[in-house]
Amino acid sequence: MSLSQTTVAPTGARDTALRTLRLFFRHGWFKAIGTTAFTWTFFIAYFYLLQHPREAPTVIPMTAVDRWIGLQPWALPFYLSLWVYVSLPASLMATRREITLYGLRIGALCVVGLTLFYLWPTEVQTYAVNWAQYPSFDILRGTDATGNACPSLHVATAVFSAIWLDWMAPRLGFGHLLRSLNLLWCALIVFSTMATKQHVLIDVLCGAALGAVMAWLTRPRNRRPTLPPSAP
Repeated sequence: MSLSQTTVAPTGARDTALRTLRLFFRHGWFKAIGTTAFTWTFFIAYFYLLQHPREAPTVIPMTAVDRWIGLQPWALPFYLSLWVYVSLPASLMATRREITLYGLRIGALCVVGLTLFYLWPTEVQTYAVNWAQYPSFDILRGTDATGNACPSLHVATAVFSAIWLDWMAPRLGFGHLLRSLNLLWCALIVFSTMATKQHVLIDVLCGAALGAVMAWLTRPRNRRPTLPPSAP
């Protein structure tokens, strides 16, 4: 698939910001409804497998790295920011065809991950901490239990999105700074999965590998994102 037919050469930070804003709102309802439907479908399958494993889950052990990192409450916002981060590639696409095909690509990643959870249920080893001292974690621990651990789909989707955003960046007019911030955001999300004790290093490595492999397998033939026409 070609990621674009129409491109506009970047002429400055202001023009890049305006074009990005126009892209974000282009087909806004289609993007909002599609992202919401995709997310709900994923979570229905995810929580079903979480609550109905086909066999007793395998406990993924902690490593020395996990014990060294410990619990880092400051990382919780970065963990939760995944839901914004993974929506960015589709939000910055200009045609419904691009958006739909991208949805099928990241959907394939989720299907592979959910299939692995079905075939091999896993969970994270219990971390010894007094959670009563961290009330900000109550909702997270109540909804996103530490099952469906390996590979971490939190990490896989973050890595997948980071790679696609980096592919899209040049023709979107994003320079080295924005590309670096993209990679930094992804790295913080990946780190947060261990720092919030939702995952351990083994989950993270497997999730990163899954995200990178699926991004490569579904890579665009022509990495040129469509941009809306420039204003007169």
